[in-house]
Amino acid sequence: MSDDEREERELDLSSPEVVTKYKSAAEIVNKALQFVLSECKPKAKIVDLCEKGDAFIRDQTGNMYKNVKKKIERGVAFPTCISVNNTVCHFSPLASDETVLEEGDMLKIDMGCHIDGFIAVVAHTHVLQEGLVSGRASDVIAAANTAAEVALRLVRPGKKNKDVTEAIQKVATAYDCKIVEGVLSHQMKQFVIDGNKVVLSVPGPETRVDEAEFEENEVYAIDIITSTGEGKPKLLDEKQTTIYKRAVEKNYHLKMKASRFIFSEINQKFPIMPFTARALEEKRARLGLVECVNHDLLEPYPVLHEKSGDLVAHIKFTVLLMPNGSDRITFHHLQELQPAKTIDNPEIKAWLALGTKTKKKGGGKKKKGKKGEKAAESADAESMDVEPNVTTSEE
Repeated sequence: MSDDEREERELDLSSPEVVTKYKSAAEIVNKALQFVLSECKPKAKIVDLCEKGDAFIRDQTGNMYKNVKKKIERGVAFPTCISVNNTVCHFSPLASDETVLEEGDMLKIDMGCHIDGFIAVVAHTHVLQEGLVSGRASDVIAAANTAAEVALRLVRPGKKNKDVTEAIQKVATAYDCKIVEGVLSHQMKQFVIDGNKVVLSVPGPETRVDEAEFEENEVYAIDIITSTGEGKPKLLDEKQTTIYKRAVEKNYHLKMKASRFIFSEINQKFPIMPFTARALEEKRARLGLVECVNHDLLEPYPVLHEKSGDLVAHIKFTVLLMPNGSDRITFHHLQELQPAKTIDNPEIKAWLALGTKTKKKGGGKKKKGKKGEKAAESADAESMDVEPNVTTSEE
């Protein structure tokens, strides 16, 4: 076996050290989400909340692996975004932005953390109100959550990506909602947040992906976005885009001095992971980023919108395909929901009744799980409280 092959094999979930790093990143991003959510109050500025989320992740990861000989990269894997109401995703504004939260807003909080390039991402939807969430707001969150629960049970070795695409469509339809087009759930690897194996949210003539089968020891970011509207979001203002990722395979000799300055800063600070323009020298960034994007040196994460009045919900989680089954490591408990719609489809009920753990032949005593595993399993069970008459707790 060559050194490259040995390195590749050692850096998947067959290595206990790798599993530990994924779970450490997940523990931090789960806490960061909890912290940001606790700070979400009417009149709070969104940019301040995004900054707090990123700072929390930097502080927590900074305390890890401080005394090791080889430097271990760690920190923010995806900048904190808070997208409100009909805004679909990627809203992480510049420092000068004055947008604030209002009572009754539907918030989508999206963020990521990594330890040594092993990434854990999470997104959660919350309505800024006290008490029970009902009506269409409840339907669209329940649709995203139930679709996520179904996806968790179908992202397993032997199943194919198209199985998940078809299933989440059926769930959204049951709630009279739409899965939002253009969203991809990616396989993740060390320092790779958007691997080549993907699950397509909505199939279409212009959006096709290669058929792929899930395999043991893979890691996926399962990304579900649902809408009470058409599910066909649009870019309204390019100036709202603030999140970018270096396209490492692209090269171009930039003409503008500001562009070269910013690109050099990006290569030093953010050579691989997505970053926010807030972290750059702002005046030069505005000029320099345009040329970098125009020549494909950076991949933008656009801020997309459904129509005004539509509601959008977002659930994203990280799942490890372990030998003993699927282990969801990022999550947050939902508010109490009272959807107007209920699930009568027997196929969806059957998917929800599936366990996420693999029953091994031959029995033997079950090993005592780690805290992270127990928390993830209990989250699976609790998050299904949305539809108690439909879902079943894990086997």
